[in-house]
Amino acid sequence: MYVKICGLTSVAAADAAIAAGADAIGVVMNRTSPRRLEFGAAAEIVAAAGGRVDTVLVVNDMSAVDAAETAAKLGVAVLQLHGSYTRDDFAAALAIVPRVWRATSLKADPDLTIGAFGEEALLLDAPKPGSGERWDLSELEARKPEGRWMLAGGLGPGNVVEAIRAVRPWGVDVSSGVEASPGVKDLRKVRDFIAAARSIGEV
Repeated sequence: MYVKICGLTSVAAADAAIAAGADAIGVVMNRTSPRRLEFGAAAEIVAAAGGRVDTVLVVNDMSAVDAAETAAKLGVAVLQLHGSYTRDDFAAALAIVPRVWRATSLKADPDLTIGAFGEEALLLDAPKPGSGERWDLSELEARKPEGRWMLAGGLGPGNVVEAIRAVRPWGVDVSSGVEASPGVKDLRKVRDFIAAARSIGEV
């Protein structure tokens, strides 16, 4: 089970997530997010990761080209485009960086074919990203993606095992579900989430 801890705002939280066994850590540069980082703070976290895990830049309100150029300057492994980006946007980003993930909500009635926009992986989130809102996983019963897709939205240490068993994603992503307050990670919750996600083995 691939595990991503997103919305990190400190080197200490990044180090804790990596030490606990995360596969990826995410930094957010959306203008309206409580987890938004300036370039320098994001760069510090990416540098501290030192290539030990996938580092991911998450954006939803930059142009695809600006986002890709920022990702390249930061030196992240992956750019995650979240929301209403088009196939042309993904093509533009992929001309600059080699790895891009597509993040969306079922409410947008997206194409659920992995790679439909040229992306490496697909992330399915709640309608309001970062809200901690848990969405109705039964919506996936008739239209579950195949391949590299991640489940996000309302996950936490207490429900991630149930969610994995219900819909069997390739990976899981969490942000608000492991926080003490918006933008501030609870390091115990981070460790507990990763341990829980790993506890059920391969799906």
